[in-house]
Amino acid sequence: MLELEHGFRIVDVNARLEPDAERRPRGGIGGPERLEREMHQAGIVRSVVYPPERDRDYLKANNAVARMSVERPLVPLARISGALDPGTGAGSKLRNLTASRAEEHTAPADIEQYAYDDRFAGFVVHPARDGLPDGEVLEALAEVELPVLVHAGTAFPPDALAETLLSEDITTIVASFGGYPLDRESMERTIDLLEAYDRCYLDTSFVRFREPLERALMEHPDRVLFGSGAPDSHPNVAIMEILTLDVPEDAMRKAFSNNAGRVLEELAPRSF
Repeated sequence: MLELEHGFRIVDVNARLEPDAERRPRGGIGGPERLEREMHQAGIVRSVVYPPERDRDYLKANNAVARMSVERPLVPLARISGALDPGTGAGSKLRNLTASRAEEHTAPADIEQYAYDDRFAGFVVHPARDGLPDGEVLEALAEVELPVLVHAGTAFPPDALAETLLSEDITTIVASFGGYPLDRESMERTIDLLEAYDRCYLDTSFVRFREPLERALMEHPDRVLFGSGAPDSHPNVAIMEILTLDVPEDAMRKAFSNNAGRVLEELAPRSF
């Protein structure tokens, strides 16, 4: 794929990195060399990375991603898991009454350990695949004051997001506008949350609809962060979706770099 020429400084807040690509071959998943090559093609100067899905115990995968990020333009997040069902229905609530944290689930002490390890800039939560952290873990996340990238969508809708991470006043980056996969109504409802929660941000990964992107960038230009969704989506494609919007250039500049630099200091301009 050809290299893009756009004139923007771009940082990416959402990319996955397989720490064991040779032993765990999966379509579209590669190691750091592939990610760096695609970043270069797209003109991305830094990318936030985290491991793909595991069997809920992410300690080894997180540490491997952190090691692979050393001396690369990569910023690792620690992926965490929980014991709670992320659904909002009566069945989910009933199951959560008796749910308890197992050994493989992330505990408050794990949050503290990750937070005070200089290798990690924050956390990533995928409730639909890894379960939702319980109240004690959410409290620990709020105390360490590091941002959390959360994958919301049909299995973890905006209302559930508001009742959990956002209610704890955690700095939260909502992947895919909270509407993965292609749930336009949820995207619009998540944009509405920005009015009520000052520490809520949205990332643009897999938002294929123009109107929600333009609405968020026009109404909340300081709260939108560029996310590529690499390697499932090539960064060139994700960037072109922003470049072709009918929004001011300043709004693009904020989404591509400035906003992310305020949320994660590791993404702010500096010499590498």
